[in-house]
Amino acid sequence: MDTGHFLENILLLPRLMRQAGIPVSPEQSRDFARALTLIDLGSRDQVFHTARSLLVTRKEHLRLFETLFNRFWRSVVRGGQAPRQEERRPRRARREKRIDVVSLMSHKAQPSDPEIEIGDRSGSFSAAEALQRKSFAEMTPEELETVRRLIQEMRWQAARRQTRRRVAASKGGSLDLRRVLRAAVRHNGVPLELFWQARKEKERPLVLIADISGSMEKYARVVLQLFYSVTHSMRDTECFVFGTRLTRITAALQIKNIDRAIDDAARQVVDWSGGTRIGQSLQRFNRCWSRRVLRRGAIVLIVSDGWERGDVTLLQQQMQFLSRRCYRLIWLNPLLGHEAYEPRVEGMAAALPYIDDFLPVHNFHSLLALSQHLGQLRSQRGARAGVTT
Repeated sequence: MDTGHFLENILLLPRLMRQAGIPVSPEQSRDFARALTLIDLGSRDQVFHTARSLLVTRKEHLRLFETLFNRFWRSVVRGGQAPRQEERRPRRARREKRIDVVSLMSHKAQPSDPEIEIGDRSGSFSAAEALQRKSFAEMTPEELETVRRLIQEMRWQAARRQTRRRVAASKGGSLDLRRVLRAAVRHNGVPLELFWQARKEKERPLVLIADISGSMEKYARVVLQLFYSVTHSMRDTECFVFGTRLTRITAALQIKNIDRAIDDAARQVVDWSGGTRIGQSLQRFNRCWSRRVLRRGAIVLIVSDGWERGDVTLLQQQMQFLSRRCYRLIWLNPLLGHEAYEPRVEGMAAALPYIDDFLPVHNFHSLLALSQHLGQLRSQRGARAGVTT
């Protein structure tokens, strides 16, 4: 058996997944190749579940993975014939089939072999992959509905922080003297055992503030769906929207039904698709809400295109105050997704010096990037005076 060609054909599936946009590391491919030596290569279910458990790390990639695996199995393993799940073969027949599969995959594929297509002509191609780079403003109502379901399935997490409370740990920075003394009582007061403790880690609070003025009308509904997804993924979140005034919608988004939650949140807003007063809205947030929600090193996300109709000086002052109170200030601008965009409008230019991360939020791909960024970010402003960590 030519083990070189066998390994080459085995790694065809991870290579196809990477081409389709699913991240697969070399370590995952190596583990997949090793796992195939422990299963029956003639069993589609065993190969499928082995590949899915070792090569897929995100829930939104499962549908695309199933399409790729079906093409891989039919074209390379089964010679273009779909496997029949209901057929039960005797044990000897299954062994012979395994030998045939190993023999087939040990030979280098010929040019006449059928190619594996990433797209599924039956229409089962993943909507996430097809729509993830299309702007929300250009989507049809059907495409926006697909994106809504994908956003609802996303799971979010923020960077973690160390609390003052300490918990038992196998390796820690300090001794747990209480446990050491309690254990020493059993040995006549001699501390024969050492116990350690470390600081407990908790997820940082997240504060979401979105612009729902007329210039953001094309993105406002998607932003509320994003807020709903984050609220139901993380334990400590606060959500606000603003046009000419600030409105808190945290309670409305906690409803389990997404349609009811977004409708209730929208009904609470009296200035939907109106003017924009970013400075005044942030001033109200800083005066009325910052002490309550910016506790324990919160992360603040502002979603806006930066079109300010009010006093730009007030916006600059409030951004400076907000940046000092939060752990990290992130501004999401849907216009940043355009290559020719430059933050030249007065509002965006005034806010930019106080922003830690300036990111786009114009398509589904940008949301995936934001999710990864929130889980991995590390503050670069911790040594700054007055910053809560």
